[in-house]
Amino acid sequence: MDEPQRDPESYFATATGLFTDGGMPDRPRSPAPARPPAATIAEPAREIPVHEETDVLVVGGGPAGTAAAVAAARLGQRVTLVERYGDLGGLSAGGLVIWIDRMTDWAGTPVIAGIGAELLDRLPAGALAGPGPELWGSTDPAQVAYWRERLSAFRETVCRSPMIDPEWLKIVSHELLVGERVRVLLHSWVVAAITEEDTVRGVIFESKQGRRAILAKVVVDTTGDLDVIAQAGGAFVTDSLKDGTGGNVQHCVNTAFTWTGVDMKKWLAFKRDDPAAHRDLMARGRELLGYLDTPHAGWRDDVVVFMGPRMSGYSGIDVEDLSTVELESRRRMVAHLDFFRREAPGFEGAWIMLAAPQIGVRMTRRLAGLHPMTAEEWRAGVPRPDEIGVSPSPSQKFPTISVPYRALVPERLDGVVVGGRHVASDATTQAFMREIPQCWMTGHAAGIAAGLASRTGLAPRALDAGEIRQELREQGAFLHEREPALLPVSPESRAGR
Repeated sequence: MDEPQRDPESYFATATGLFTDGGMPDRPRSPAPARPPAATIAEPAREIPVHEETDVLVVGGGPAGTAAAVAAARLGQRVTLVERYGDLGGLSAGGLVIWIDRMTDWAGTPVIAGIGAELLDRLPAGALAGPGPELWGSTDPAQVAYWRERLSAFRETVCRSPMIDPEWLKIVSHELLVGERVRVLLHSWVVAAITEEDTVRGVIFESKQGRRAILAKVVVDTTGDLDVIAQAGGAFVTDSLKDGTGGNVQHCVNTAFTWTGVDMKKWLAFKRDDPAAHRDLMARGRELLGYLDTPHAGWRDDVVVFMGPRMSGYSGIDVEDLSTVELESRRRMVAHLDFFRREAPGFEGAWIMLAAPQIGVRMTRRLAGLHPMTAEEWRAGVPRPDEIGVSPSPSQKFPTISVPYRALVPERLDGVVVGGRHVASDATTQAFMREIPQCWMTGHAAGIAAGLASRTGLAPRALDAGEIRQELREQGAFLHEREPALLPVSPESRAGR
């Protein structure tokens, strides 16, 4: 006998008791509101086994961590990467951020290259959808109209900004690390930094084998939330909850999801040929549900990705908030499915393919570094003598953006360098420096710096910026053509770690 079927609408109705007035506000009420701990316990002191010692330890296997591990290994260093999930790729894979943001400038030059571009080039046929190099920088209206709907055209310009199959990104990321002899420890969550005065010497992680330590000459923090720096007592800034009203996407958290069984060509034709009906449909959805996210074509025409209804006022480092967002995001996913199946052309046979295993967090902690990137500087086109990467600018009004090495170096701590969305910047700059290509780029530079620091015995802050730039170029990174300059350092830092 067949199992009884329950339609999505009746499923929604059973869950409304968790939310204010049975509705779906921007911030629903938690089933069990968090309270400050009323008591503490004393954990007995214990000896922690040293799992291994290595030259470079990379904490976090997202885009930045993957690039950092490869870069350091290519400098001949022993590299270990520790990742809390069971795969590599971070939010670009497990978070379903499968839209790889712009890697070209407005003229079509691929300014984010190196290891990130290498990963994309390793994807097999059918695992990547985007315009070819001959179209990068094109302003042809027909090409712009076509690729805009596939998130590869912005401000009337076609860019290198492909959609990728996240499972294949996981595979090629792992293959690349294994090919470079990187030691990869999955299902391992770093819970503490090992420090000696102001130098990071390693980390403590937990896994099914319990609590263990890894010692390293240099540590790279690519956790996305600056966990190692925070655990080591380093300085950071955070304004992720500054705007709790939903006015800024940087302060939003959500879970993305993909569906299949869709006909995106039919949907895009409807959107193009009857824009008034499309606007009415989207408005009807927002009125009915209280929110509505936009469907985007995936790497195939039968796959659609929703970046998820964005919820503001939550912290990406608060366990109660993370739990609430996960549960509400999945409820909203089912509500979307019900609405789009009934109302949207091309979605009649849609079904849930995957809710992202990793929650989408945009901003938590950011490094208080030697030279934070600021909007004032890049809007003025200020070049950095210690440039380690170039980012596309947000619009044609501004030149490409010079990324300084000092944005990767802590104010005080030695033995550690960072890469990824938490590099030192103001909040405006972080809006694009958090994107996947920029994480590849800063991770690449962090790996080079860690490899050089391990090889020479110097503190990361004492490295010659010119040598970092030279190694980056040799590994395929794009830099502006300028004579390299020495990184300003104090005499003490030249003494090594």
